[in-house]
Amino acid sequence: MDATLLRVYVVEPAAAIRRRVAALLEPLAGVAVVGESEDHAMAFAGIVSSHADVAVIELRLPSGSGLELLGALARFAPQVITVILTNLSAPAFRAASHKAGAHYFFDKTIEFELACHTIDALARARARRPQPVQRAHYADCHDARYDRP
Repeated sequence: MDATLLRVYVVEPAAAIRRRVAALLEPLAGVAVVGESEDHAMAFAGIVSSHADVAVIELRLPSGSGLELLGALARFAPQVITVILTNLSAPAFRAASHKAGAHYFFDKTIEFELACHTIDALARARARRPQPVQRAHYADCHDARYDRP
């Protein structure tokens, strides 16, 4: 997979919403949806194994909770950018999410597009970031014609 792509993993219990989120993110330049899950346990394993850069998480999950997933990611995969996209948007949920490690928080009913724009901005920022220079190996640049006899 292209190293400049922003790898996004979607955690949402409703299949229709998961598909909608993926359908809105996939066309964005520099974004690849690398996985989807509907519960906490599958999500954590999927996020880690897919090397996701961003996790889009619903707080209300059938097993575990989005807050538990946030805590696990903050402890064991702190490099993953977490985006909460939920209907549970009361100030208490927002505060608890930020305390658990959320980087972004969006109300699914009124900020859906803003969440997509944020992920687009993350992808554009990643594309502008200079890529590490690859070191050449001796075998790749050695020319035997110039060896001493």
